[in-house]
Amino acid sequence: MEFLAEYASFLAKTVTLVVAILVVLVTLAALRGRGRKTAGQLQVSKMNEFYKGLRDKLEQSLLSKDQLKSLRKQQAKVDKKQKKQPEEKPRVFVLDFEGDIKASATESLRHEITALLTLATPADEVVLRLESGGGMVHSYGLASSQLARIRQAGIPLTICIDKVAASGGYMMACIGQKIISSPFAILGSIGVVAQLPNVNRLLKKHDIDYEVLTAGEYKRTLTVFGENTEKGREKFQQDLDITHQLFKNFVAQYRPQLDIDQIATGEVWLGVAAVDKLLVDELKTSDEYLSERAKQAQLFHLHYAQRKSLQERVGLAASHSVERVADSLWGRLTQQRFW
Repeated sequence: MEFLAEYASFLAKTVTLVVAILVVLVTLAALRGRGRKTAGQLQVSKMNEFYKGLRDKLEQSLLSKDQLKSLRKQQAKVDKKQKKQPEEKPRVFVLDFEGDIKASATESLRHEITALLTLATPADEVVLRLESGGGMVHSYGLASSQLARIRQAGIPLTICIDKVAASGGYMMACIGQKIISSPFAILGSIGVVAQLPNVNRLLKKHDIDYEVLTAGEYKRTLTVFGENTEKGREKFQQDLDITHQLFKNFVAQYRPQLDIDQIATGEVWLGVAAVDKLLVDELKTSDEYLSERAKQAQLFHLHYAQRKSLQERVGLAASHSVERVADSLWGRLTQQRFW
C-alpha cells in the first residue's frame, strides 16, 4: 500500500508538471500570436466528380464484370471523343450559408463571393444553399449586401432552401433571380421583433436603485434594469416600424411580383403554400437541382475555411465557445417555433 501511495504521489506530480509546462508554452504562443490575423484558405472541390463517384460505386455493386467492362469501354469512347472535340460547359459555383442569430457565416461568404467574381461571367451561375431562421438586422443586412454583389455583376443567382429561410434568411433569399425550396421548407416571416425583460420592480422591492444617465433624448428607450416610460416604448415601437418598412422595401425591390403588404405580416408559409404566394418559384430540393445541373454544367463547390488560432485548436477558446452556446440558446428562445 505504501508503494501505491508513493507511486500515486509521483504520478500526480508528473502530470502537474507536464500540465504546467503545456500551459506556459500555450500562453507564450498565444502572446506571440496576439494581434496577428490568421488568414483562411479557399477550398474548391469539383462536385461532378462526387456525383460520378456515387454512380461508379453503385455500378460496381450492381453490375456483373462483363456488364461493367462493356460500360467502361463505352465511357472510354465518349471520353476520347470529348477530348478531341471538347465541349465548353457552363460553370456553376455552389456556396453554402448556415445562418445563426449573428449571421456569422458572412465572414466566409464574403471571401467566397470575392473569389468567384474574379472569374465568373454572366454565362455562369451561382447557387447558394441557404438555411437560416434570421437574426440581427445589421448582420443579415450585410450578408444580403454580399449576395447583391453577384446580382450587380450580372451573374445569375439561384437560392436553394431545404429547411428554412425566414426573416433575415428570406432577406437573403429574395435577392436570387430564382428561389427553389423543398415542399416543407419554412419561408417568409417578413417582420421585425424585439423583446427584453424588465426587472425594475424587483430591484425596487429590494431597495436597489439603478441609475440610467444619458446624453440625447432617445439614447436609451427601453432598458432591462431602469424604469421604462410610455414615451420610450413609443419611440422603440417607431424604430421597429421604420426597420420593418425598410425590410419591406428591400424585399419588394428584388421580388416585385410579391404583394408585399399581404406578405410582410411576419407570417410564415411552407414551401407548397409559398409557391402560391410567389415567395418561391419552384419546389425542388437542392440535391435534385444540383444533380440535374451536373449533367449540363461543371459544378464547383467553394468554401472559405477560417484557420483556427492556437488557442482554439487546444481548447483554450472557452469564451468563444460559451458565446456560441449562449447565442444558440438565445436564438432558440427568441425564434418562434413552428410545429
